[in-house]
Amino acid sequence: MNPLKGIRILAVDDEPNILQFLELGLINEGFEVQTAPDGMTAINLAKSFKPHVAILDVMMPGMDGFEACKLLKKTENVAVIMLTAKDEVDDRVKGLLLGADDYMVKPFSFEELLARIHARVRNQFPLMSGQAVFGPISIDDRRKEISLSGRVLELSPTEYELLKYMVINHGIVLSKALILDKVWGYDFGGDENIVEVYIRSLREKLGDKEHQLIRTLRGAGYRIDLP
Repeated sequence: MNPLKGIRILAVDDEPNILQFLELGLINEGFEVQTAPDGMTAINLAKSFKPHVAILDVMMPGMDGFEACKLLKKTENVAVIMLTAKDEVDDRVKGLLLGADDYMVKPFSFEELLARIHARVRNQFPLMSGQAVFGPISIDDRRKEISLSGRVLELSPTEYELLKYMVINHGIVLSKALILDKVWGYDFGGDENIVEVYIRSLREKLGDKEHQLIRTLRGAGYRIDLP
């Protein structure tokens, strides 16, 4: 099975030759690819295409890559790799401060670009291949199983989705409202205290009596700490 199947990449550059080079090369590697010649077109295209990775040229007419990166990061769950024709530290810093995940200087090696795409996908979309390991916790999304130190946990479908969401976002404080939106759905009309009930159940199944794995931050939410 091709592990890249289903990964969507948006390539944005105002130079037609580079855009064609990226499109043909990435399609040949098994990616789904859409292209845009400028930032505004890229923003509009991303709304329907929902890319996993966006490759943005910095210098473009109209909306440049910096502004496009800023808007994409606000509206989409996307990893951004910036391209620039000059190796300027200020440009790299500016891009990273606006949310860019990586940076490459033209001319670049296509093999290096592929390696960086792989790294970004592994980091931001760890379950694209169906399986991922986070310290002692393993997630097999195809079998809908989560294991702790090799022991498969007996989880209900909702417990599975909740624990998966928290593990993938380990180290981040997740509020009850955010958990309800991401796990139960935005149209959930019940009491948000249901999150506490499920957290209590997960702690019991994880053997987390001391709350060392799933931590409660009063007034803020919950956080899973993993090595």
